[in-house]
Amino acid sequence: MNVMLHLGLGSFHRAHQAVYLHELQKTGDRSWTLAGGNIRPDMADTIAALQAAGGAYTLETISPAGEHHYERITSISQVISYTPDLSGLIAQGSKAETKIISFTVTEAGYYLDAKNRLDLDTFADLRSDLDAVRAGQPGTTIYGALTAILRARRAANAGPVTLLNCDNLRHNGERSRGGLLQFLELIGDAELLAWVQTNTTNPNAMVDRITPRPTPDVRERVLAATGVDDPAALMGESFIQWVIEDRFIAGHPAWETVGVEMVKSVDAYEEAKIRLLNATHSCIAWAGTLINYLYIHEGTQNPVIRRLAYDYVTDDVIPVLDTPEAPCPLNLPKYRDVVLDRFANPAIQDTNQRVAMDGFSKMPGFIAPTIRQRLARGEGIESVAMLPALFLAYLKRWHAGKIPYTYQDQAMDPAVAHAMCEAADPIAAFCADAPLWGGLAEDPRLVEAVRRASERVVRFITAHTGVNPEKA
Repeated sequence: MNVMLHLGLGSFHRAHQAVYLHELQKTGDRSWTLAGGNIRPDMADTIAALQAAGGAYTLETISPAGEHHYERITSISQVISYTPDLSGLIAQGSKAETKIISFTVTEAGYYLDAKNRLDLDTFADLRSDLDAVRAGQPGTTIYGALTAILRARRAANAGPVTLLNCDNLRHNGERSRGGLLQFLELIGDAELLAWVQTNTTNPNAMVDRITPRPTPDVRERVLAATGVDDPAALMGESFIQWVIEDRFIAGHPAWETVGVEMVKSVDAYEEAKIRLLNATHSCIAWAGTLINYLYIHEGTQNPVIRRLAYDYVTDDVIPVLDTPEAPCPLNLPKYRDVVLDRFANPAIQDTNQRVAMDGFSKMPGFIAPTIRQRLARGEGIESVAMLPALFLAYLKRWHAGKIPYTYQDQAMDPAVAHAMCEAADPIAAFCADAPLWGGLAEDPRLVEAVRRASERVVRFITAHTGVNPEKA
């Protein structure tokens, strides 16, 4: 039996990677199984429920047409309890049967700056992890956990292993590998560094399925539909996609037989996903919050917000992703329309709170590249400039304490964000922030475009709420 060890048994993994392996096992191919656990002490109730059910849980999927489907997912054979020393994860990761170690981390969870260097100045928990690992402890970041597992694996002579990202970080395999190698250099473990360079690979991958945080309603619907009272039940949309660079050092499940696309390069798929889906998702979340919506589908169904998202993709993204010199293998207008239909699905009940988070990572990762390319080609940025303008308006609302939920942003320095909003010219201060904009910081073309877009945002908010945010 081959094992894929997954770090982070959150909703997305259980609605995505675990589902693909479940589908493979249903064909009769049971040569691979899943083990998993968390590297931090969260989701205790869900973990307990999964353990009580032997790793099984019920997944509800809902199509844009409102079709509900329920399935018991049984691909996770081992749910590993959390302990501060990560002993269970380390033990499984150091076995020869474990051929893949996968993980789902937010963009900010890799602690990389604009130059893909570990950002020790910004992240205190990363500095603490380095100290912990030097002292022989596993730490709490993905790098600390992987270092502890790989150190034990090397000592056990358990052989090569693939490290597989399942997240939205652009070039995720390359960049997370770079972060890990830097981490190993900083702790001074030259032997482990050399072993990792020789005995691991990090394929790039693109994942996609909208998976909201489970609510009590999901458990109630699952019980009514199946008769199973499942505290670990979760819900996702019917759409699912996984594209992986075929670069595994110790083999992989026959995912290609159940819909996974194994490719030489994920670049085109990744850029389309990040810019047409992820950035649009954030645009709708920020805009919706500003006019007091709670859910993504409410914003997507608003014709003004939908048009903002549509124009952003059509006017500024598609022209730079599909060119005569580098034609895109995807039908981008069709992809755009499918994305907006998915976001408009009222059954998903995806919250603006979930999607709006981590703007300080999303701005440089999802949005700035389009602005950079458009300006480099001497082209306008009127449509894409609406996204930073919306985020700045959202940030000012957060600064005033008027966001109706807790805003989470791992890459944000609250003092810096508050200072931007308190500046004599918040737009200029926002556009001068180097972590957000890199070489675009203070570019007058960016400043003026965001200034014009911000005027549109004020009119948008006023028209929908009757309150001018600049005068409130």
